[in-house]
Amino acid sequence: MDTFLLFLILLLCTHAAQADDEALAPYQARFGRERPVIAVIAQNHMTELADYVVPLGVLRRSGAAQVLALATEPGPVQLMPALRLQPQDTLEAFAQRYPQGADYLIVPAVHDSKDPALLAFVQAQAAQGATIVGICDGVLVLGNAGLLHGRRATGHWYSRKQRLEDYPDADWEENRRYVADDKVITTSGVTAALPLSLALVEAIAGKPRAARLAREFGVQDWSPRHDSQRFNLGASGYLTAAGNYLALWNHEVFSVPLEQGFDEVSLALAVDAWARTFRTEVRGSAAQPASSAGGLLFLPDSPADHPALPGLGATAIPTLDSTLDAIARRYGESTRRLVAAQQEYASSERSGAMARRNNMDNP
Repeated sequence: MDTFLLFLILLLCTHAAQADDEALAPYQARFGRERPVIAVIAQNHMTELADYVVPLGVLRRSGAAQVLALATEPGPVQLMPALRLQPQDTLEAFAQRYPQGADYLIVPAVHDSKDPALLAFVQAQAAQGATIVGICDGVLVLGNAGLLHGRRATGHWYSRKQRLEDYPDADWEENRRYVADDKVITTSGVTAALPLSLALVEAIAGKPRAARLAREFGVQDWSPRHDSQRFNLGASGYLTAAGNYLALWNHEVFSVPLEQGFDEVSLALAVDAWARTFRTEVRGSAAQPASSAGGLLFLPDSPADHPALPGLGATAIPTLDSTLDAIARRYGESTRRLVAAQQEYASSERSGAMARRNNMDNP
């Protein structure tokens, strides 16, 4: 075969493989459903704010699926590091209502990744053919449920050592915002919830709808490309966190107004950032429970008797960027870096060229 022709074929195959690697597998309808059923589950005691709220907000507002906010038990969900909301139903009630199971099950980071009820539900949904999505350290739940054996996966950079020790037979990757291996999808830290949610919209409803939503949220790229190796706390990060935490006289409490129809995605990213400074407590304020743009019912913590949270906006990524700028002005650049590292986020202006995709065993 002609050398040039062989080279061209190999190049085209490589590009095809990369294209397949970039996008999630298209949704395949099951059980005669017009739209897929997506369940996003929480642990009532403590569930990561952005991991839970961002997929719910994005996917509900896409109109591409029936999206349900679930919790392990009846009653409110305490989100970490701030805010509370009322889920629609419990895991048990969902299983009764949808005996065939969900099409997608989204698992955020939770306080207890070994909760027996949570693990049993995840295992049951996987056995029924659901695609299981671990957001951030929701991957620990998937690992404890036995879903990572021999699979490619990723997680928050901070849990790398724990993941390597606890699940050594998984093929851990970095420099990826999300990794899909058959019906198991995992993501890197916190802010990866937004691009992953857009990737799910694309898989279900096509790229044009995902692109329209991305513009609404200020997202330019929702591919898996990510520079996770740049993130760490280092000695300076730990010193900043300790200094902020111990300086009790400098701690502040802010109120965030929960107004009907507010943008829950922007709010979640901004509140998550402020509450990770180790100097700021954020409380939701409203006269009564308030529904967000995506129909999530948030519960007030207190009346609006504290200063308003700075930096809030109506578009997710610009809001997060302005929030980090406000944090730097108020608490210093070291605190901005501390927060951005925890959220595993670099704005497009600061991120530079993306790193190559490496496996952790071959950096």
